[in-house]
Amino acid sequence: MKGIAILGATGSIGCQALDVIRAFPQDFRVVGLAGWTNYTLLRQQVDEFQPELVCYQNDDEAHPGLGLARGTPISLEEMAQHPAVDLVVMAIAGSSSLLPTLRALQAGKAVALASKEAIVMAGPIIAQMVAGGATLLPVDSEPSAIWQCLRGEPKAIARLILTASGGAFRDRPVEELPFVTPKEALKHPTWTMGKKITVDSATLMNKALEVVEAHWMFGVPWEEIEVVLHPQSIVHSLVEFCDGSVKAQLGQPDMRLPLQYALFYPERVANPGLQRLDVARLGALTFKPLDIQRYPCFTLALDAAKAGGTYPAVLCAADDIAVNLFLGGRLSFTDIPALVERVLAQHILGDGESLNDILEAEAWARRRAQELALARA
Repeated sequence: MKGIAILGATGSIGCQALDVIRAFPQDFRVVGLAGWTNYTLLRQQVDEFQPELVCYQNDDEAHPGLGLARGTPISLEEMAQHPAVDLVVMAIAGSSSLLPTLRALQAGKAVALASKEAIVMAGPIIAQMVAGGATLLPVDSEPSAIWQCLRGEPKAIARLILTASGGAFRDRPVEELPFVTPKEALKHPTWTMGKKITVDSATLMNKALEVVEAHWMFGVPWEEIEVVLHPQSIVHSLVEFCDGSVKAQLGQPDMRLPLQYALFYPERVANPGLQRLDVARLGALTFKPLDIQRYPCFTLALDAAKAGGTYPAVLCAADDIAVNLFLGGRLSFTDIPALVERVLAQHILGDGESLNDILEAEAWARRRAQELALARA
């Protein structure tokens, strides 16, 4: 049985990973569960799966002894490299996924990566680790689709084509965007996801981060990665090869399929609990060019990533703060890219070659984003 640790167990990705594990109890053993403040759900998961290891925000006064009867409290980094863990599902939202991802890879654990911020912030470091034999398995539907399309193929890529739903406001007049609410932003038209990634989908920050992820994960130059709008979210990505052939991966907008693929890799297994794609009933699948004027976060993110150094860490941290402020009603939707841009403009570039550089830049960006938002208020 494969020992699994799920970091971000109470989030959307973590819950769907546990759905897959429930379907195959003979293949997987949950060794560790890490949540944060959703104590009620985490306790239910601990009761059901009885992991050896548990991680949560330490608040024993409010929630005394959570999991102590069935699991040993442990930090994210300790869980990620624990000897009993074979594979880590990295499903923590935001930049806090970086350290446990690095620790897991350093310890020789396979990492099923849903938290793209880790590879965005430390792309060269992680790419070097993978080149040295570390195992990184993409879980996001788009990089998973590319991974599946490339399986068994020689290195003859002409283009990677990532698809984007366009988010909650893809059809909203641009002049209305300053007045949209967090509740509206969280109504994604095709996917059910966590709050942070749903807002990032509406700004298209999420898609830009996936472009960066694909660049580092598959070693493809920036100019050979494109994004197209695909409202139905059925075609998850496409790969064009040097001879002009194009392969695409299709599936329901359901994260359990790419999760299952990563958990069982290199095998494919049948799961009757997953809805099959009925091609005859799909109707039309549509694609159209991306209007980058509607999505300023997309250009901001790619410019920061291409500039390299510590800019990607600043980008992720500033976006994390901006989205939280928007969800808390303290920032308008269109102020998200404005705040991120201001933080990036004030950052003094570091080379980003060391983990300390990245962490210091990330911490600075968090402080500066809060300061700028407070001053504006």
